[in-house]
Amino acid sequence: MSKPTVEDFLSKGCMRCPYGDTPDCKVHQWTTAIRSLRTIILESPLEEEIKWGVPCYTHEGKNIVMISALRDNCVLSFLKGALLNDPYGLLEKPGANSRVARVIRFRSDEAVSAAAPAIRDYLAQAIQVEREGRKVPPSGTPEKQPEELVRILEEDPPLRMAFEALTPGRQRGYIIYFSAPKKSETRISRIERSKEKILEGIGLHDKYSGKRK
Repeated sequence: MSKPTVEDFLSKGCMRCPYGDTPDCKVHQWTTAIRSLRTIILESPLEEEIKWGVPCYTHEGKNIVMISALRDNCVLSFLKGALLNDPYGLLEKPGANSRVARVIRFRSDEAVSAAAPAIRDYLAQAIQVEREGRKVPPSGTPEKQPEELVRILEEDPPLRMAFEALTPGRQRGYIIYFSAPKKSETRISRIERSKEKILEGIGLHDKYSGKRK
């Protein structure tokens, strides 16, 4: 089976929610802006891959930045954005409780074009941060996370960003739920079953229909 490409992403989406490969996929609304973001990124030394269903750009095997689509905007996500200087004031936390990642949100191709010089600066900074091996210092969390959750979030940056964007109460609810089983495989199963809700920003006990309108 051939590896997925950016064209696959643009035509089908990330395939991580029920809207994948349907006319309702969020990606379709932002195709032009995503292509413009991709063009700017490919001017840099970064390598392009599809990871976690979305375009991911790496430097010497390290993940630097990703492109994704939401209902209201498309997003350029810097995985260590908290370590970047922000003279343009464009970087935002994905959620109020996010610690490491920072994003830039775009709602038009014109906005991408206007921000192109800033994007190039952020990309150069992000590459330098990775070359220097810099890391965001750890901080406290609502509860101690089970090691299975720590590992899965480390391996899945989009999921980690979504989890960190949850309110402390929602994070705590998931952590308690994931930590309860004695067997590691049961904890992993609970995390896997909860991924879609976390990616949608939904708490463990929130009303959830499987699809967001």
